[in-house]
Amino acid sequence: MFTLSDIQQAAARLQGQVLETPCVESRTLSHITGAEVFLKFENLQFTASFKERGACNKLAELTAGGARPGVIAMSAGNHAQGVAYHAQRLGLRAVIVMPRFTPGVKVARTRGFGAEVVLHGDTLEAARTHALELAKAQGLTFVHPYDDLAIMAGQGTVGLEMLQEQPDLDVLVVPIGGGGLIAGIATAAKALKPGIEVVGVQAQRFPAMVNLIKHEQHAQGARALPLAPRASCAPR
Repeated sequence: MFTLSDIQQAAARLQGQVLETPCVESRTLSHITGAEVFLKFENLQFTASFKERGACNKLAELTAGGARPGVIAMSAGNHAQGVAYHAQRLGLRAVIVMPRFTPGVKVARTRGFGAEVVLHGDTLEAARTHALELAKAQGLTFVHPYDDLAIMAGQGTVGLEMLQEQPDLDVLVVPIGGGGLIAGIATAAKALKPGIEVVGVQAQRFPAMVNLIKHEQHAQGARALPLAPRASCAPR
């Protein structure tokens, strides 16, 4: 079972390794919506993304016993940089497989953190398949961008911090990509404050989770969700 305890343990591991970012009111959004809207500024992390939290927690777990395994990840952006940066900090070999369409600036930044970048395939699925093949061939540990309990626990520390700083929040609005962020935040938030509402959002052009829940292949339109009197938007 994935529980609040896993996220609290992740928070202890991450102390001093990632920033405890502020969660402050956005006067502009509050004025527009008629609610008190708070933003969690994960863009202040060194790689400018919450993805660092899950990556760092996973790598810290792997090295807890003193071992120094090599790691490999598949990503076209923020997860790649989070894994590369914290692998470099912890003295680990890191291999990142990126699709060939990945922008050059992201490739360069990932290499700048000391990772070995492999460009392969024209889709994320092709890159993932190749990463798993390399992991098996070279004895590397695959670090999934979201489907991993250690990754979810690391991302869940965002929710812990939000409620510690703003305990009166009624709604958490969380973007959904692969689902690791909302899984961690929802687990933490519901354990600490069972009555809190957690709303997941996706771009209408890329509604993978919406389609999955509705058992549909294409989105049938979107509707606005009202915010409660005190709401907080989790980071992207």
